Amino acid sequence: MATLGLLSGTKSVKSVKVSFRLPYYTQWGQSLIVCGSVPVLGSWNVKKGLLLTPVHQGGELIWRGSIAVPSGFDCEYSYYVVDDEKNVLRWEMGRRRKLLLPEGILNGQEVELRDLWQTGSDALPFRSAFKNVIFRQSFDWKIEAPVGIKNIKVDQEDTIFVQFKICCPNIEEDISVYVVGNHAKLGQWKAQNGLKLSYGGDSIWQADCVVQKGDFPIKYRYCKYGREGSITLENAPNRELTIDSSNNQSRYIFLSDGMLREMPWRGAGVAMPMFSVRTESDLGVGEFLDLKLLVDLAVESGFHLVQLLPINDTSVHGMWWDSYPYSSLSVFALHPLYLRVQAVSESTPQDVKQEIEKEKHLLDGKDVDYEATMATKLSIAKKIFNLEKDLILNSTSFQEFFSENEDWLKPYAAFCFLRDFFETSDHSQWGRFSHYSKEKLEKLVAKDSVHYDTICFHYYIQYHLHLQLSEAAAYARKKGVVLKGDLPIGVDRNSVDTWVYPNLFRMNTSTGAPPDYFDKNGQNWGFPTYNWEEMSTDNYAWWRARLTQMSKYFTAYRIDHILGFFRIWELPDHAMTGLVGKFRPSIALSQDELEREGIWDFNRLSRPYIRQQLLEDVFGASWTFVSTNFLTEYQKQHYEFKEDCNTEKKIAAKLKSLAERSLLLEGEDKIRRNLFDLIQNIVLIRDPEDPRKFYPRFNIEDTTSFKDLDDNSKNILKRLYYDYYFHRQENLWRQNALKTLPALLDSSDMLACGEDLGLIPSCVHPVMQELGLIGLRIQRMPSEPGQEFGIPSQYNYMTVCAPSCHDCSTLRAWWEEDEERRHRYFKSVVGSDMLPPDRCVPEIANYVIRQHVEAPSMWAIFPLQDLLALKEEYTTRPAAEETINDPTNPKHYWRYRSHVTLETLIKDNELKAIIKDLVAGSGRSYPLGESDIRVNNVSAAATTEKVANGGEKIYLTTESGGMPQKEVLVVH
Repeated sequence: MATLGLLSGTKSVKSVKVSFRLPYYTQWGQSLIVCGSVPVLGSWNVKKGLLLTPVHQGGELIWRGSIAVPSGFDCEYSYYVVDDEKNVLRWEMGRRRKLLLPEGILNGQEVELRDLWQTGSDALPFRSAFKNVIFRQSFDWKIEAPVGIKNIKVDQEDTIFVQFKICCPNIEEDISVYVVGNHAKLGQWKAQNGLKLSYGGDSIWQADCVVQKGDFPIKYRYCKYGREGSITLENAPNRELTIDSSNNQSRYIFLSDGMLREMPWRGAGVAMPMFSVRTESDLGVGEFLDLKLLVDLAVESGFHLVQLLPINDTSVHGMWWDSYPYSSLSVFALHPLYLRVQAVSESTPQDVKQEIEKEKHLLDGKDVDYEATMATKLSIAKKIFNLEKDLILNSTSFQEFFSENEDWLKPYAAFCFLRDFFETSDHSQWGRFSHYSKEKLEKLVAKDSVHYDTICFHYYIQYHLHLQLSEAAAYARKKGVVLKGDLPIGVDRNSVDTWVYPNLFRMNTSTGAPPDYFDKNGQNWGFPTYNWEEMSTDNYAWWRARLTQMSKYFTAYRIDHILGFFRIWELPDHAMTGLVGKFRPSIALSQDELEREGIWDFNRLSRPYIRQQLLEDVFGASWTFVSTNFLTEYQKQHYEFKEDCNTEKKIAAKLKSLAERSLLLEGEDKIRRNLFDLIQNIVLIRDPEDPRKFYPRFNIEDTTSFKDLDDNSKNILKRLYYDYYFHRQENLWRQNALKTLPALLDSSDMLACGEDLGLIPSCVHPVMQELGLIGLRIQRMPSEPGQEFGIPSQYNYMTVCAPSCHDCSTLRAWWEEDEERRHRYFKSVVGSDMLPPDRCVPEIANYVIRQHVEAPSMWAIFPLQDLLALKEEYTTRPAAEETINDPTNPKHYWRYRSHVTLETLIKDNELKAIIKDLVAGSGRSYPLGESDIRVNNVSAAATTEKVANGGEKIYLTTESGGMPQKEVLVVH
């Protein structure tokens, strides 16, 4: 036991023994440490904290440890899992624990703290999505008894003081919290006679009682008790309080029983890109103020959440390529596209108003015209700015905005000016401004500069975007709707951030994803990878600033490609496809390791394997043309690429030149694909920074380079391949994520969700669970091996489930694009051998959506296009036109715009009733409107009935929780 000498400045004082007790299972070689805010607990240095000792007790592993402290002692503390060297492996989530010992505890007595490990999910109710939106309270709980130990003395030898403590963040005004159990002081299981808890602040409820030692074991539960006698018991087995018969010193037991075990809260939401929204007021594209209408539609449809795609400025090229929302020009600036110019000023001249009305008509197309809309908005905004710039720039409101944001606002405005002046965002082409410096920046944005008005115009645009988005965000919070943003994994290599912070990026690389559901050749997003080592030197300040900025508007966010925080798929900057990459970080195959395995010919394995027979097979009669223009024969019938075309980008450039001179014998795209296949025909990728390190090419068994090897070499390389991709990196990637992700999570109180689709390492989901990160489940992209379709009823609670997302076809398009797959879905998921309808009729959409709302997932979020499929009149637009993104096309035009206005949908009471019936019937929480909609709980099987004309009716019959069934009719 620690002595009082460990407490600095300790004199002769009364000593109290504080014992820690925590049930927790660890792996071999792991231990638990208590670390806290005082020297005796390490002063937050985990290596100096109190190492606990494990004891098996019944079926549990209990960790114990004690310290001696003076009466009146107080501190904060947390638990950590460490290895044999006391290196932190993981830590409990949630807020730090508080310990307060008043003077009344007698000298030499023991206080036992019985804690439960706080998981990531325990911390979720304190994220702003729940705390400030869904569980927000219009009343203030009065603190009846501050959290801590009351000044109670236990004089009799056979009595023990017990304090019950529970966390209950979701509680209504007329509800009380009780603890009931098999003891007389706990009401003998009668809630009205139980022990009533008092509010102690921070959602903590506590109560004290004194019991006899002979009363143990005590079984109990917490419950909510309403004024009208309604009782809601914990949805879990009884808790049990026992004492150790061998320990006669502990006279005070303080229970920290974690969260009240209620039925998990479940909600639903709608997803829509900001640019896809259509209203009667917008100017060719959705605008921030349109979010108020989207929130209204959400509330009236029973939704608690509205999800957007990224809304940062992407104006890199000055053309439609900038429609790609994941390629940020600035991770802080908002996109001018979403400005409502009508709302910028109350004194807009009449001629400008007329111009707005005229442009509204011209821009009201089927899809977003990105270039025309941007040009129009900036032109109109510039006219208004010229009229009122002095008034706005000198206002108190603008000055406050500027002072809060100038760290990113000044570089952003300077960048935009230089981009337009040099007619490129490639800052390497900016002469003396290529390299950013604070001194150069201040000269650029100085008030006496000739271009100061241009700089201020960018301030002005960002100011009004901030006001409009803030207004919409406040409206969402008021209505009880979570506004969910999107955090892109990358930034454009020609961005403000790479200009200002070049040390944070690996500019000679590119990010992407290995081959997966979306693209068999992988994806190349073009972003530079992050220099995580450099980012860690200031505790990831750039990331923390990003999240702090997002939290001004959003109460939840989606982490795009969360796998990138474990490892990223890194490509050389000369690559165009995403196939020939490697994971960073990863443990490479060393040359020594390969030689020990019997692999020697590294040039053969790491250079494109091109033989004459392969050229003849691939290019036919054109092979001589290809070899003449692109290849060199370095030995008989063995070829290599020429210097001017030995990368994918060089191949593309040379092909373009040949095409312009009409020298190609076949289509440019076909030749490019075949040449790319040739240059990718390797087995090992040599590390450009260390020639003695190698990485196995993804899907090596598909290459002729591999197929032409001897069987022994094949077996060795296959084993090394599977080790590299599925085993040897797991601990490295886990440690990497536990360094980076907590910096994000701790920088704001937003609710965090992670997009975890694709090739998922086994370390990912345990880390996400540990950190309280909510995953994503798309039914057509199951994470379970061997499944073609996910089973929503088997999803984990800590997930968002959805029938589709922006990166794939809509539910309606998916249903109609593949007849054989549609049949397999109907047989395996619906359970019917009948022929399914060839169109995604509303009854099919209803069935699929019901599957998702009834899933255990915390959130069921639906693209608006999938909800429109619930009603026949909204399915007139070809389904393929409703797809937002094509991940296989790096130059995809992100321009989908809803063909129905939000005003029309808000007036459609029938559609809203259908959606709300689905949400409420599933047991999910939904905002209560003026009139509630009666719903039936419903779930799934298929029966058929012959009809007079020889066709069939298919009934998709569903049920939930034993409630009455409802039949949904499909006719085909």
